[in-house]
Amino acid sequence: MKDYYKILGVEENASEDEIKKQYRKLSKQYHPDVNPNGEEQFKDISEAYDVLSNPEKKERYLNKNNNPFTGTEFESFFQNMFNQNGRKRKNAPDKILKVTITPLESYLESEKFIQYFRNNPCQPCNGSGGDRQVCSSCGGAGAQIRTLNNGFMVQQVRMVCEPCGGKGYTLVHKCYYCDGRGVKSEINDIKVKLPHGIDDGQFLKLESFGDFINGEYGDLVVQIVMTKTESFEKINNDLIYNLFLGYDDIKKDKYSVPHPDGELNISSPKQFDTSKPLRLKGKGYRGGDMYVKINVRFEKD
Repeated sequence: MKDYYKILGVEENASEDEIKKQYRKLSKQYHPDVNPNGEEQFKDISEAYDVLSNPEKKERYLNKNNNPFTGTEFESFFQNMFNQNGRKRKNAPDKILKVTITPLESYLESEKFIQYFRNNPCQPCNGSGGDRQVCSSCGGAGAQIRTLNNGFMVQQVRMVCEPCGGKGYTLVHKCYYCDGRGVKSEINDIKVKLPHGIDDGQFLKLESFGDFINGEYGDLVVQIVMTKTESFEKINNDLIYNLFLGYDDIKKDKYSVPHPDGELNISSPKQFDTSKPLRLKGKGYRGGDMYVKINVRFEKD
């Protein structure tokens, strides 16, 4: 597990103000728009600050560090038995679906319309696949006990029943509609509300919106894919805007910049330098900033 205190360069007893001050110092130093080689450091710094500045996340982080099970070992131990709501894990596997969103959709907590194929129970056979008959080989157990003798010792091994494939039954007459599968693939439509600031690679879990299998619906896991537009992009909690100016625009004293909360007016810097973005404090995601990158485009006579 990453040492967030070490990443920020602060002591474990550092105050909130000390953590925030150090984060601002390092984020300015390693921001990709200022330091092209600092992208990885900037991600680690932002991740560390996101955890240490949030009391709940900080408590979970400290508890994990003090637990004999660490990191993924601790999570995997319980996730194998229970889901996030504390109930026993379902027999049906999760259905993974990738959804592409824009930086503005993330900021505005937009509702995303999603259309996907989903296996539902076959109506004519009620999901049974047809007329079932108890497997004569395993007696409905779905497994058989086999005795192995290698000359030195006798060992009994429980093996999946081959005739029924471990189901415990065979189909006498397959359903004509689903060909014995018990499910039909159908188009499903849902609307998902995106949390403010959701980022690339994060997941949303929708309980029982997955495929029907093993007599129940699995969960739908939506994986977020963040894409940047010509104008906007998202880097951690910062909103980046590309401002394109013509030759005559350079001489103006003020510029109008679009923002999800409404249009912003910014003053033109006295020293015009396109390599340094303009910072609008607190105009990003979750208290992050907005950076305006100035790009000059014009045609030569």
